[in-house]
Amino acid sequence: MLANRQRNYAVLSAFLFAFFFAQAMAMSLLSIWLTRSLHLNGAQAGTVFAVNSIGAMLAQPAYGFLSDRMGFRKVVPVMIASLVILAGPFFLYVYAPLLRWSLPLGAAAGGIYLGFTFMAGSYALESYVDRVGRRYGFEYSRTRLWGSIGFATAAAFSGRLYNLDPAINFFLASLAGLALIPLIRLARIEPDKEAQQAADQLKLRDTLALFGQTRFWRFMILILGVTNLYLVYDQQFPFYFSSLFPTPEEGNAMFGYLNAAQIFVEAGGMFVAPLIVRRIGATRGLLLAAMIMIIRIAGSGFAIGPVTISMCKMAHAVELPILAVSIFRYIAYHFEARFSSTVYMVGVSFGHSLGLAILSPLAGIGYDLFGFQHTYFLIAGFALFFWIWSAMSLLPTPPEYMPVPRKAGQAPDTAAIASAPDVRRYEDAL
Repeated sequence: MLANRQRNYAVLSAFLFAFFFAQAMAMSLLSIWLTRSLHLNGAQAGTVFAVNSIGAMLAQPAYGFLSDRMGFRKVVPVMIASLVILAGPFFLYVYAPLLRWSLPLGAAAGGIYLGFTFMAGSYALESYVDRVGRRYGFEYSRTRLWGSIGFATAAAFSGRLYNLDPAINFFLASLAGLALIPLIRLARIEPDKEAQQAADQLKLRDTLALFGQTRFWRFMILILGVTNLYLVYDQQFPFYFSSLFPTPEEGNAMFGYLNAAQIFVEAGGMFVAPLIVRRIGATRGLLLAAMIMIIRIAGSGFAIGPVTISMCKMAHAVELPILAVSIFRYIAYHFEARFSSTVYMVGVSFGHSLGLAILSPLAGIGYDLFGFQHTYFLIAGFALFFWIWSAMSLLPTPPEYMPVPRKAGQAPDTAAIASAPDVRRYEDAL
């Protein structure tokens, strides 16, 4: 088991590195590619992003149910890896020509491909890694940090490569995809027989019953009302950032460097975040991360140049690791393990896509009418409203670690140890 633990940690870390490298190459400069290479305006780009979210919405419930049904089998990672390989040809020979010829048709094609590959696909892979990590005793976030490093590695020079030729970025994404299938085949994942039996017996009606649970909808308030808004903010941020520089080319390159720096710091945060979340509990972790993102969005409205806007961008490196760890721990505590992928894919991934499909066109119109800064204030205001609502709605989750009182030179207080909260599931009555 120990040998497989080390092997699977290394293999899945390398797998996430390659996948997020490909995602960064294909997606991190998407708004710049749409607006500067294809000459779409803010509303048109917002429509494309909205359709991308609709495509992801089609994929997320399917990935969620399939992931729970497959358990530890590698079906979903192999499917996603196969799609990543097609990135270069798709962007250059399908997506771009269709968008030039017909915006609705091109947006629909991109929504299906990007939704299934990079948008819903990343969530499905994270859920799979979390499942395997719990089986073999390693932290999801300690594996996911290698995904952040992969993204940052690509982002570090994606802006420069884009200035040379955007085609280079897209074909490097395909090249990274070629490494994914050999990597996942190297993993030695022995399923838990009891857990796999439960997965094999899972029915669609069992999954649908989740939507009748009050605890599911309490969780969705935060996802739909707060985290969606930071994703809307992030979509066209590269275009706004690059506009603050004397030339678009200089702005593209500087955004690549900033994005890389932010994600490298984020990778370190992935290592530290479990320690924070264990001490404060998953619910407080969710609220802390959400408040940081609200401050970041509002701060971007006050920013007056590249330095201050860069500081707001860097705050994402603090917020995202805490959010990611808190989400998985909240789900593990409040929902049955056999539904973990569905709750994550539908509650988080689908919830994000639903919000983006509705809000992206509105944000695009806001950027055109009011400018980026005033639109950021509006986004932050809405997020604060839903944060307050979430603070009253989320179920409590106790800390997983409580310091035990002791005096210098004395043994720990065993009564305090006995009374410290453990991490058992709440009664179903909650």
